[in-house]
Order: sequence, then C-alpha cells, then structure tokens
Amino acid sequence: MQNNTYEVVVVGGGAAGLSAALVLGRSRRSVLVIDAGEPRNAPAGHMHGYPSRDGMAPAEFLATVREEVSAYGVQIISVRVTEAVADGQGELDLTLADGRQVHARRLVVATGLVDELPAIPGVAERWGKDVLHCPYCHGWEVRDQPIGVLYPKGGGVHQALLFRQLSQDVILFLDGVSEDAVPNVEWQLLQAAGIGVVSGSIETLEVTDDRLTGVRLTDQHVLSRTVLVIPPRMVPRDDLLSMLDAKKNDTPLGPFVETDATGMTSVPGVWAAGNNTGPAEQVVNAASAGYRAAVAINANLTFTDAERAAEQRRAGVFTAANEQAAARARAAQTAEERWSA
Repeated sequence: MQNNTYEVVVVGGGAAGLSAALVLGRSRRSVLVIDAGEPRNAPAGHMHGYPSRDGMAPAEFLATVREEVSAYGVQIISVRVTEAVADGQGELDLTLADGRQVHARRLVVATGLVDELPAIPGVAERWGKDVLHCPYCHGWEVRDQPIGVLYPKGGGVHQALLFRQLSQDVILFLDGVSEDAVPNVEWQLLQAAGIGVVSGSIETLEVTDDRLTGVRLTDQHVLSRTVLVIPPRMVPRDDLLSMLDAKKNDTPLGPFVETDATGMTSVPGVWAAGNNTGPAEQVVNAASAGYRAAVAINANLTFTDAERAAEQRRAGVFTAANEQAAARARAAQTAEERWSA
C-alpha cells in the first residue's frame, strides 16, 4: 500500500463492495478493498437470481469477482477496520486491526448484515440447507415439498403466502403466538390460500440422514416437513457507519443507514451499498448498488479535482508540473532573444 493513501477504500468484499471496486478500478482509481471475510450467504450452497451466475456457489462467485477486480490494480486485504475518523471535507483516516493506518479520499461501506436466528434447537445447524428465509433465493429448489413457515413474532403471513406459490403443502407454525393475536384479515388470507395453521410451541427440529424430516412441538407431536422457513432478525453491520455518526432511518425491521439514490450517506465522502442499507438487497441488487455508488464517487472525485485545479489557476498557484512548463517557456524565450540578437 504505497503511502497508505487511496482514492477510494471499500470496506466489505461481497457483491456490493467488489462491484464498486470493479467500476472504480476500470476508471483508473487507486482502490483498496478491506474484507473481514464474513459474507452473509456463506452457509448457502448456491446463489440464485443473478443472470449468468444462477446456481453458482457464493464462494466461487466471490473468487471470480476478486480475480476480475485485481486485474485492474485493485488491492484486496483481509482485516477489520477498528476506527474511522472523517475530516468533514470528504476524506477519512482508517485504523486497521493489525495497526496499519489507511487514508481514503472517499469511502464505500458495504459490510452487509447478520441474520440472527430464532433460538430453536436445530435451526442454526440447518440454516442455508433446508431452513430458509427467502422464496427468491431458494424457492425453486424446494418447490412441491412439504414446507413449514414460522410465524414471525412481529406478525405477518407474507412468507407463507409467497411459499404457497411454490408448493401446495404449506403450514404456518404459530410457535407460541396466540391464535387471538393473529389479525382476522390474516386468517382470511391463510384460509383463502389453503395454508394450515399449527398452534403450540416448537421444541426442536427432527433430522434424519442430514435431512430435515419434521418439526417437533413441545407436546411431542411431530409434523412432517422437509423445509422450514424462518424469519431471521436482520441486523446491519453498521459499526463503522455509527462510528462516523451517519444518519439512520427507523424501519419496521430496525434502523438502517440513510442514503440518497447513489448510496451517499449524511457523512461527506462516505457511501453505503448492499445489505447494510436495507434487508431486501439480493446479490444482484447489491452489485447494482455498488455500481451506482462507484459511478457517483468517480464523478465526485473528478469534479472535485477539476474545481480544485481551477481554483489554484485562478489564485495563481502553480503545481510542480506547471512550474516546469513555465521554466521551459522562459528558457525558450531566452534562446529566441539570443538568436534575434
């Protein structure tokens, strides 16, 4: 890291961060990607919905993109950022866990989020296999199977209705939520869709030969299911953004950083992209967000530098290159005067 100064530092090496790095690298910017190596979709065997990459393993996808961005001079290191200080004018100083200091003219925070799973025995072990949460990420692969959906403590039958599109055998587990707590309009939707409802609390998951086979209730009744859909609590990895005092918006799923359409935050020089800006960013959406942020940052740097150069010109401040050019001009003029004499 020459002089430890980069035009753009990207924190987070997932789809959003690498997409931003690719665009900026192709724009001949000096770029450093700092990645802690904890992608959200690591437990999944495949990713879906990304044109030309549908069904690709997440680790293979990241390795491929890393190779692509490296070809444009982008540097990638595996470490955490422990401190960030903004100068208020768009530039930042970062401290890394290994003690190194990095200066960034602009910063992209693409640190994603963490899925906090329900405390049901067996859920964490089956997460990303046959315990799922997204019909668009995994729905096709579990079509026509007996699917169970866990009713979220915050309420809502959204996921049950979406998975009903994929299978005729869908039941909703209330898991301790009183039937009286389910709004009447939701009962009507469930009945109209042909979705059964199971009261009582879940005790554990039944697994046979490394496959989910059922859901055991506390009354020891077991319902045969090969897929369980759960509502994780999605918590953004926004420590860095909080450290910089970036504004956040309260949402039904908790606070997320406030950005404009390009991903620019309330902190000068700082953009955010991917799942740390909202829970609905699939891989393809995250990549798109990283692209938009990179285009905005490249333009921002271009105009910042042009305006600075114009201001220096107006003030009569010469750069070293300009002074050399002026010296050559003076020398040429002296030679011409001698020739004339």
